[in-house]
Amino acid sequence: MAEKETVRRVIITGMTESGRKFRPSDWAERLAGAFSTFGPGRRARQHPHIRVICRNGINCVSVDASLEEAEPMAWEFLMRFAQSNDLKLESEG
Repeated sequence: MAEKETVRRVIITGMTESGRKFRPSDWAERLAGAFSTFGPGRRARQHPHIRVICRNGINCVSVDASLEEAEPMAWEFLMRFAQSNDLKLESEG
């Protein structure tokens, strides 16, 4: 019997389902930045579950799947953002 695949993270890609590049070009930094906090020395710190990455020259946001349980409202916001902007989602196990 095959085991159920465990998703470790979800990638919100900077490509729409119709194959167009999502704009503005800094969308990933803006989205991830909305979840940043300020630490010592007034330095911005990324959320531990949300990272900006680049795949094949396309900006993406990597979301650790544990965010769904840890901060369900943040998870819901990110998934709705992807859906409302017709962005492709990729799951990694």
